[in-house]
Amino acid sequence: MYSRKLNLSHTPCSFVTAVACLNLTKTLFFLYVMLLAGKCFSFVESTYKYEFCPFHNVTQHEQTFRWNAYSGILGIWHEWEIDNNTFVGMWMREGDSCETKSRQTKVHLVCGKSNKLADVSEPSTCVYSLTFETPLVCHPHSLLVYPTLTEALQRKWDEAEQLLYDELITDQGYKNILKEIFEEAGLLKATEENKVEKQSKKITLEFETVEKCSQEYKQLSEEIKKLKALLHQHGIAYKGNSAGNTGVEYVSHQPATAVASVVNGSKDDEHLHGDTGIWNYTV
Repeated sequence: MYSRKLNLSHTPCSFVTAVACLNLTKTLFFLYVMLLAGKCFSFVESTYKYEFCPFHNVTQHEQTFRWNAYSGILGIWHEWEIDNNTFVGMWMREGDSCETKSRQTKVHLVCGKSNKLADVSEPSTCVYSLTFETPLVCHPHSLLVYPTLTEALQRKWDEAEQLLYDELITDQGYKNILKEIFEEAGLLKATEENKVEKQSKKITLEFETVEKCSQEYKQLSEEIKKLKALLHQHGIAYKGNSAGNTGVEYVSHQPATAVASVVNGSKDDEHLHGDTGIWNYTV
């Protein structure tokens, strides 16, 4: 299981035990965090100075003598960018407002001889891209995600891989589980859309495993039986056809005593709940 995540057969880790390799990777990651936290790196392009402070924010300062020169925040530390079990970048979000949205920045981590902010661009309006070079990411295992997780989350990941291997979950189901693991570990932040999606998953017919689908089907079948019994109890006939369309028809079992009472003149005694009180005297 570890060899699949770490590709031990294609790396120096093939010469050491998997456990030792995991410990090395975890140490490298936290060393990376400790060495960069609290520091800032600058980059000047044209009349703008950009400053990147890992795990804090990204700022831009216009270096001109204009009275309204821009100086603001392009993003605040939000979450990691994870791809193929590897930390590949950082997302800085919720920066200064920009028309109808907030400025945000993606920081790409690349191997370099020294820690420096190497490039800044704006691929789309108010969305920035920074390239940060550092020797801390040059080791092939320095930014692997799996070793940084707790043992409980590692077991959850192992179980998900086993389910995928046994074809009990789909690729999409596997990706969803990994996303939940990363969110639980605090590496990713669940957006409002994700929270709504998790709520809606409880009432949809999308299932990650065959066993879960069968359980939900059995539960829904029991609920339908109860509803049919309830309809029958209240005199409402249930109809269905091969096309899957269903309908209900009210069948009244109320004795026709009200008509006789009207003839006898005792209208007040037979005033039913829900009646408007308007009586039809037409015979």
